[in-house]
Amino acid sequence: MSQLRVNFYTIFLTLFILIGSKVNINAHSLGESTNIARDIEDDTWMHKGGNVGDGSIIEKRNVFPHQVEDQSFWIKSAQTMLLSKLKHKPIETEAKNTIMFLGDGLSLTTVTAARIFKGQLDNQSGEEGSLYFESFPNLALSKTFCSDSQVADSACSATAYLGGSKGNIKTIGVTVKVLQGDCVAQQNPANHVSSIVSWAQAAGKSTGIITNTRITHASPAGTYAHTSDRDYEYDGKVVDDGNDPETCHDIARQLILSSPGDKINVILGGGRSAFLPTTVNDPETEKPGYRTDNRNLIQIWEEKMANKSGKYITSAKALKEIDTKNTDYLLGLFSSDHLAYKENYAETDDPSLTEMVEVAIKILSKNPKGYFLFVEGGRIDHAHHENEAQRALIETIEFDEAIKTADSRTNDEDTLIVVTADHSHVMTINGYAQRGSDILNVAHHDSFDKPYATLSYANGPGYRQPVYSSTDGCGRGDISNDPFDDLNYKQEAMVKLSSETHGGDDVGIFAKGPWAHLYSGIQEQSYIPHVMAYASCIGNGIKYCDDKKDKTDNSFGVSILLGSSQISLILSLVVFYFFG
Repeated sequence: MSQLRVNFYTIFLTLFILIGSKVNINAHSLGESTNIARDIEDDTWMHKGGNVGDGSIIEKRNVFPHQVEDQSFWIKSAQTMLLSKLKHKPIETEAKNTIMFLGDGLSLTTVTAARIFKGQLDNQSGEEGSLYFESFPNLALSKTFCSDSQVADSACSATAYLGGSKGNIKTIGVTVKVLQGDCVAQQNPANHVSSIVSWAQAAGKSTGIITNTRITHASPAGTYAHTSDRDYEYDGKVVDDGNDPETCHDIARQLILSSPGDKINVILGGGRSAFLPTTVNDPETEKPGYRTDNRNLIQIWEEKMANKSGKYITSAKALKEIDTKNTDYLLGLFSSDHLAYKENYAETDDPSLTEMVEVAIKILSKNPKGYFLFVEGGRIDHAHHENEAQRALIETIEFDEAIKTADSRTNDEDTLIVVTADHSHVMTINGYAQRGSDILNVAHHDSFDKPYATLSYANGPGYRQPVYSSTDGCGRGDISNDPFDDLNYKQEAMVKLSSETHGGDDVGIFAKGPWAHLYSGIQEQSYIPHVMAYASCIGNGIKYCDDKKDKTDNSFGVSILLGSSQISLILSLVVFYFFG
């Protein structure tokens, strides 16, 4: 009887909605009848910036131009956003494709600073601008701590956002039972954490991984490896730690010879040396490879893919020439180590993230079942470790361009795009610079009337030795004449370290597409892949496809409980109201 009662309530609620629509009571129409709403819909008052430049260094300036907005500007701006939010409807269909963008070290401070820097590259004040992915309609925060560490590294965090389970620092793709360097525990399959790449492959989807770091680095390794130490990128590192690489397999070997790595369709990044034996020289550096087991993993991959439309490439030029229609597997190792920073692409012939994303989507899209693609902007992190803030911001904008390209090449109705970070950094934005002030330059002066910059770090190689003066005693040096616009310039750091540390604060999750609205609030980092799996109907957890089937079955089961007399009565009421 309870099921029958629920069904009656549902039908009468439907009748009520039909009646309401006939009377034409519409909350939105009431709101849009006001003058301010009409102004918002019709006016073109909003400030529209031009295109960002090519990432070249900005000329050192104190203040960039900006308009002084009055009260009506901010009211219209807020009302426009409100109307946009009211019109936005969540997409609750299956995600055929999923693209995950991982900004390594993309702290919220980095997002803000990059937004301002991007605007200033276009001769705007910067604060009013935005990065492309900031327009995504759904936002959450991710707690990045690892099982045994308050502040995450890129290894344990990769296990969380790709495998859905937190692990110990320095380990990848393994449970908390595996401590750093414990090869015995690493070898036990019961201690392995499968990644979303494995889940996608099991569902018949194509898969791809892209990075501008070494392809064996911690973040991309999280898609395919199970290791007790992130440094085990090639067999020599395993030996150096006193372990046997024939039982404790290194990361490069797992990518080429083990599942799911050996089934990944598109692999693009750096780190060629880890795949070549010491008897083979790298084609770019002409230095020997790193492998001591005499395995040429690149050659092994080429032999395995010879009859599978596979292609191996080493340059941006070769990437541009790829026949994507006739290529099903692509291995691109563009450097012996990490790919170059953006400003050096031309001289190294390394591809941009955008170029790699474009090719990957073309290849992966051929699969009618869809795909999962992982893209890492890894050099944001490297620049932060050096306290080179300008480089970190340029790399963030480059990362943002790749996201924009992916979004333009896909459809919101069937593609879920998720942008997040593995951890933060200890860069901060200091007060109180005037609006429009050069984000890379001086913010204000300290108690001794010495200038300090808008951007600084809590620690790192940018530390300056205290300077003695008769008036101030031991204190900070004067940075007035520092070369702020130099790409190699290191922002000031409070504590001296050879490499700046990660930060422990939460990072953002920006999402759009099917079921992206499930990213809201403050979540554990391990929550991230479970939403992607639910939306794309993969993995062993709850899935949208299962829920849809259950709801369909339940609806049918409840409806047949209604007797013919009740159905006739309800239909008679509907007909009488609308036609009689």
